[in-house]
Amino acid sequence: MDRILLVEDNAAMREMLASIIAEKGYAVDAAADVAAAMALLRKEDHAVVVSDLQLPDMDGLTFLKRTRDLRLPFIILTAYGSIEKAVEAIKEGAWDFIAKPVDPDYLLLMIAKALAATRVERENLVLREVLRSEAGRTAIIGSSRELLQEAEKARQVAQTQATVLLRGESGTGKELFARAIHALSTRRDRPFLAINSASIPENLLENELFGHEKGSYTGAHLRQVGKLELAQGGTFFFEEIGDLPLPLQGKILRVLEEKTITRLGGGRPIPLDIRFVFATNQDLEQAAAERRFRQDLYYRITSFPIDLPPLRERRGDIPLLADHFVRRLSLEVRKREFTLSAAALEKLAGYSWPGNVRELQNAVERAVITAAGPEIGPAEIALPDRPFPLPDAMSLNGSLKEVSSRAQRLAEKLKISQVLAETGFNRTRAAEILEVSYKTLLDKIKEYGLAEKD
Repeated sequence: MDRILLVEDNAAMREMLASIIAEKGYAVDAAADVAAAMALLRKEDHAVVVSDLQLPDMDGLTFLKRTRDLRLPFIILTAYGSIEKAVEAIKEGAWDFIAKPVDPDYLLLMIAKALAATRVERENLVLREVLRSEAGRTAIIGSSRELLQEAEKARQVAQTQATVLLRGESGTGKELFARAIHALSTRRDRPFLAINSASIPENLLENELFGHEKGSYTGAHLRQVGKLELAQGGTFFFEEIGDLPLPLQGKILRVLEEKTITRLGGGRPIPLDIRFVFATNQDLEQAAAERRFRQDLYYRITSFPIDLPPLRERRGDIPLLADHFVRRLSLEVRKREFTLSAAALEKLAGYSWPGNVRELQNAVERAVITAAGPEIGPAEIALPDRPFPLPDAMSLNGSLKEVSSRAQRLAEKLKISQVLAETGFNRTRAAEILEVSYKTLLDKIKEYGLAEKD
């Protein structure tokens, strides 16, 4: 439901307009002055602002300028004698103005037009070119003010060479934002490489980053080019920089300052032309204060921070995300399109999502796999307060090959989750128990979106 903010100091007029707008199916917040309106804007996400030009504490034009960063359609209500100022408001970015006495039908028409014209922009601010994840499947989706503000920062910094730090909880989409920055930059046609310092054993991480020369250590039979060098000309995404061991932090700082690397066992500096995007789910400022993270590196990488909000702080995006995942996954997994019922959406919206977007995607995938019909109901939405449906409850629709494929994926995901839980998310030990390589396990963890808190 779109929420409209109405700002009108005349109580009778305010009540009448609020009633008209609400009868059309919109949620309405009403305020008598700008101070109350600003408080409402901070509290809720709004789709359109309808404001009188003459207000007791501030004129509507100044109010418009104060809210410009929110990118909201702003409809001005004005008395006949203020038409000139209303035209000035249009030049300042107002969507339209309506002369008093207000024609209710015309006001509703203007609200509907403003919503229709801005909805695509609000839902796809960063995604005009449909920015995709590594698998080419997952897009950044959202229309909340919190997400759009950070997305706008990403758009602005993308065209520069500035180092970016993405901060946010696990599952909030830091890698997708990194890819968006790369895709919107002048380096878009060059490589995008990522490394997660928490997923690679410390003794292998330096070799992964810098590479080595032939004979540099026992077993180094061939030269290996490191990932930093492979990203030449492009963007290097450093996930969970807070988990980087202290000795390597100093070496990364040197790379940032000198823009060169040296392979292990080598003596020749290799010039680097790459753009760094770092990410963390930790409080690096506190880590630096506690000497767990180098202060000089902290100041070097925090020149342009972007804070990704957790899903619980942008609940209005849950229906958008859930609908996107259902449409994508139903065609991918079940080969036919499913939809979410209103009751299922209500159940999704009522959960806190500690695992953020990744957890929501997992819940939707389970629902798609186990759903019996084209409409997914609340019974198929398995949340922590409800046992997960076992494989024998899985739909048997489709060919034997389709059913077997679904069952295999479900069994694989359940088994990996079980072993990771039993080992305290020790990936090395889990790989041994599962009898797969460390890299295969990492690929599966990424494929199924598994995280320690899951």
